[in-house]
Amino acid sequence: MRDLSQFKGCPSPRPVTLRGRTVTVEPYDRAAHPQALWDALGGMGTNERLRYFSAPDFGGVEDFAALLEGVQQGKASWVTHVFRDNATGRIVGMASYMRADLANGAIEVGGVAHGEAMARSPLSTEAHYLMAKHVFEDLGYLRYEWKCHSRNEASRAAAARYGFSFEGIFRQHMISRGKLRDTAWFSMIDLDWPLLDAAFKAWLAPENFDADGKQKRRLEDIRRELGKEQTA
Repeated sequence: MRDLSQFKGCPSPRPVTLRGRTVTVEPYDRAAHPQALWDALGGMGTNERLRYFSAPDFGGVEDFAALLEGVQQGKASWVTHVFRDNATGRIVGMASYMRADLANGAIEVGGVAHGEAMARSPLSTEAHYLMAKHVFEDLGYLRYEWKCHSRNEASRAAAARYGFSFEGIFRQHMISRGKLRDTAWFSMIDLDWPLLDAAFKAWLAPENFDADGKQKRRLEDIRRELGKEQTA
């Protein structure tokens, strides 16, 4: 076991701009982003895309903006960021740092929403790589969590693909939309990060994509190969 007797805790997450090759993660701005996010997530179709959020269906963009404003001040202390496609300049999704446990060096990424423009592209992978890298390398956290509704198969698949380890189902973890919700828990820890970082970098490298922008090697395969090299 590591000696953490000198561990002094971690700083609170703050709005930050993280620039990658394909995407930029930038702080959510109440004055500038609600309509762009609403449109990116499908307008009224946002209700279907966010059906696993605990918030009730939105009547329009103002309801959506009110939710984002409220969670910044709530107990979970969301620090929301939006994702901007570097090629088009458009907002394409969002995610938030939340539930920071400063004393124990743990923090969660949640409120994740990807617009259609992020599908089948490097955008989502690079955005979450940048957010994880900031957590481990800039803020010094020991644990980074991803939680989702147990029935949210897309979210569970994304967490596993990014390298979060599945830790189990917390039964009746919370009440969401008037119903009991079982929650799937995932995490990555600081000891995982060197391998995950190397795999992300290899997958995101331009040479991993063909002329049509299709990946040559899957992220999971790269991570597995690197893991075998480390244990050889």
